[in-house]
Amino acid sequence: MYSFDSKVRYSECDEHGRLSLLSLINYLQDCSTFNSESINRGVGYMAGKNQAWLIAAWQIEIERLPRFYDDIRVSTWCHTMGRTLASRNFVVSDADGAQLVRADSLWFVFDFAKGRPVRITEDQHIYLTDEPPLDMPETSRRLPVEGPYVEAPPVVVSEMHLDTNRHVNNAQYIGMATNALAAIAGSEATDRIDDIERISVQYKNQALLGDTIVPRVHGDEHICTVDLTDQAGESFAVVRLELRDKSEAR
Repeated sequence: MYSFDSKVRYSECDEHGRLSLLSLINYLQDCSTFNSESINRGVGYMAGKNQAWLIAAWQIEIERLPRFYDDIRVSTWCHTMGRTLASRNFVVSDADGAQLVRADSLWFVFDFAKGRPVRITEDQHIYLTDEPPLDMPETSRRLPVEGPYVEAPPVVVSEMHLDTNRHVNNAQYIGMATNALAAIAGSEATDRIDDIERISVQYKNQALLGDTIVPRVHGDEHICTVDLTDQAGESFAVVRLELRDKSEAR
């Protein structure tokens, strides 16, 4: 298991003084990249092979979000690695060790020269640990998109959305989904975003600089699915947001 400690910064908080969802995903992403660097399999190593680890799907359970100036520990470990997919868990804990956020994720190696995923090579097995997987439902590689939808304002991909692979960073899609929900339902949706207890994401195609992303919002007051598509309706990513009952105590 790889872990690092941090303190929630003001710049990472939402309007309520809690860690924002975008900052949360960034913490998980930072933990995985720190893990890679610590075993000499980081960004530079993969770039030298013209490859990168890319994420295929997320499943994130939120018990509660830490607040400004809280001490947190972010941990990750790879518990399963097959021929083409690797499974990685994450935990965000408070200063007392209580788990605030738990996540599972599926990853693959993308070869930029070949323009496609490739088999995971033996040198990548260094990631594997003996740590057992979290007790979570199986992470799905396919999220259903069904029923009528409402289109939110489109987003044109700019430099701020990109990562070192020059495509939209995985955390940005989740931010676009929550922004789309707020845009079509106003302040009520913003309040409900605070009650998200599970985020599931399927990444399907890479959005690049200058692409237009059209959010299509499906669902009801408890489960909302945002299909982030191009202008022809081809999906870049699907984000499913499950909200806890308002009557539940936080």
